[in-house]
Amino acid sequence: MRATLAPGVRLLRALPRDSRYRGLTLVLTFLCYASYHLSRKPLSIVKSQLHLNCSAAGADRLNGSNGTAGCSWVPFDQDNYKELFGALDNAFLVAYAIGMFVSGIFGERLPLRYYLSGGMVLSGLFTALFGLGYFWDIHALWYFIVMQICNGLVQTTGWPAVVACVGNWFGKGKRGLIMGIWNSHTSVGNILGSLIAGAWVSSAWGLSFIVPGIVIAAVGVVCFFFLVEHPEDVGCSPPLHHTASEEKDPEGGMPDDGPLSASSCTSLDRSESPKEATEEPEAISFLGALRIPGVVEFSLCLLFAKLVSYTFLYWLPLYIVNVAHFGAKEAGDLSTLFDVGGILGGIIAGLVSDYTGGRATTCCTMLVVAAPMLFLYNHVGQNSIGTSIAMLIVCGGLVNGPYALITTAVSADLGTHESLRGNAKALSTVTAIIDGTGSVGAALGPLLAGLLSPTGWNNVFYMLIAADVLACLLLCRVVLKEVRAWCGCPATRRGFREF
Repeated sequence: MRATLAPGVRLLRALPRDSRYRGLTLVLTFLCYASYHLSRKPLSIVKSQLHLNCSAAGADRLNGSNGTAGCSWVPFDQDNYKELFGALDNAFLVAYAIGMFVSGIFGERLPLRYYLSGGMVLSGLFTALFGLGYFWDIHALWYFIVMQICNGLVQTTGWPAVVACVGNWFGKGKRGLIMGIWNSHTSVGNILGSLIAGAWVSSAWGLSFIVPGIVIAAVGVVCFFFLVEHPEDVGCSPPLHHTASEEKDPEGGMPDDGPLSASSCTSLDRSESPKEATEEPEAISFLGALRIPGVVEFSLCLLFAKLVSYTFLYWLPLYIVNVAHFGAKEAGDLSTLFDVGGILGGIIAGLVSDYTGGRATTCCTMLVVAAPMLFLYNHVGQNSIGTSIAMLIVCGGLVNGPYALITTAVSADLGTHESLRGNAKALSTVTAIIDGTGSVGAALGPLLAGLLSPTGWNNVFYMLIAADVLACLLLCRVVLKEVRAWCGCPATRRGFREF
């Protein structure tokens, strides 16, 4: 007697063809970027192990042998270890920031599947090479800095590619909520990276890098075999990015003779003949992308928002070790709660912005509330384990909510803005500009933290609070336009049409 089809298979067959491929794209790009963040996290966990002072701990100094895993590791055993860790952080982040501005341009002109999977394999290689420094008994600072620079450059392949893929498959509709949930890959990757790195941090810290390197390379291979870049490639209908009223709105567009002018066509026209040989619009230029309303404001806002987020990413475990006096593994585990809050914050930000139609207003509100919460966490967050857990989750949601919204739904909205007149070859470039500008802040944050932490952690938090306030101020003009739209033009209440 032949068995009936498995319930999961019956469910897949019941789903429309488009839904199956959209689900595959979401899951695959989620795993891809989660693995990117998984491979970035180990250094923040291993820092608290590398900087231990053996003589102060009363242990034997074992420089020059692998036995240093339980003690200090030259050259990070000196009093200037925080500056050295800051140099490592910035080697990666500055390379990432510089490379990101170029990455989007390449992403618009190369097959995304090759670009993404190749970058993931190379990132796995350089992450593993950093960890092999432990087994090869390498104590030269330049080696670790070179690995960080190379890794920073190849990791720029990730974000523009995954956002472009998701933007190709999903229209405007519930983009904020969908991308808010999808963007939890950042926090999931950070959590998994912390747990994996923490498993070996006290025994053989090299494996804290090698294992994540293997993971991201393996996911890159899976991406190469299964990623579908465009709905038309498999006979699916492309999404509708704008409603008919938005297409006809004279205020939303740019002049036909502008640099972004391209023959406008509806999604239905494209889906009826996906393989028809038509002239594709040219990829947008860097300056052309900057002319899209809202790109500059959100890019500068992300600079300061990402400064705060990445300071926590790279320095939170060490802060917990120094202030709460936890061990390296316990501090790494506790720091994952910040990313749990980030997951919730990203989903809430996407849901609220979909309902209100106010991306900028949602970001501004969360940034305003985040500033006093950071102050409270620094002063009362370590009073008890319960307080620390609650404050970390709340701060993680408020800090990462705007960051997640800008890098996902806002980037996709701007990359498919109606002023582009149907030109789909802007999403990767716009995403790269926004995230590249944010990455400048990501480089500055850990650098400033390394310089300020010797003067006291209070100064680090004052810097983070100031960055939050500046991020909020930069969105004031966009917030005012959203408020005016709500008050004076109800038809635009649910739109993200013009900044």
